[in-house]
Amino acid sequence: MDLQLQGKTAFVAASTGGLGRAIAEALGAEGANVVVTGRRGDVAEQIAAGLPSAVGIELDVTDAASRAAAVEKATHIFGPIDILVINGPGPRPGTAADSTAADVADSFERLVAPGQDLVSRVLPGMRERGSGRIVAVGSSGIVSPIPNLSSSNMGRAALAGYLKTLAAEVAADGVTVNLVLPGRIATDRVAQLDAAQAERQGIDPAEARARSEQTIPAGRYGDPSEFGAAAAFLCSAQAAYITGVALRVDGGLVRTL
Repeated sequence: MDLQLQGKTAFVAASTGGLGRAIAEALGAEGANVVVTGRRGDVAEQIAAGLPSAVGIELDVTDAASRAAAVEKATHIFGPIDILVINGPGPRPGTAADSTAADVADSFERLVAPGQDLVSRVLPGMRERGSGRIVAVGSSGIVSPIPNLSSSNMGRAALAGYLKTLAAEVAADGVTVNLVLPGRIATDRVAQLDAAQAERQGIDPAEARARSEQTIPAGRYGDPSEFGAAAAFLCSAQAAYITGVALRVDGGLVRTL
């Protein structure tokens, strides 16, 4: 299937590793002009060099000035942004009972404020042109809260509420707004969570992963490329009538429709 992304400009936040990188690579393979971003500007440039049409830009997604500078530079190089992928680092693990006011603020600053700010910078142009795609990397925690990830569950649910509201407001302008929710995808972040779980239970990280895989109907962790492909489809011309949805890529992990 031709996703008709040739010549489209895609700004992918936090794309020097993990799910963000997988999305950047999927969009690049479909012919989009990809803006690879991350706090490690040199790594962003290296990844961009391996894509057909891309540029690497340093970006600390939690810093407002950095976000503004990155969007301005991307627009100067490739022109208006047609596709925005919202992504960023998650808060530290922790229980709801032990959460503090600082944890709440950190969750908002990491997961809600950056997405809203990036949207505000690219949405006016999308509406004027009558076309645009906004896709956020979420978490299955917004459907079924994940134990020991209280701050992540809270912040990602808040972002999802904002994006669902936005989707209805801009649908008539040709702009779609969706989320992609990973289950257990084999990334460094998930490896860190497995290691933390192993330490709490006094077991080997490999055993923690094996136990986790047993809870997934597919019997395995997802490959980042599988997640990237799903996100790329939501950015496509063919997905023009899909908006306001949260697509789970989780191997059947969450037992609800």
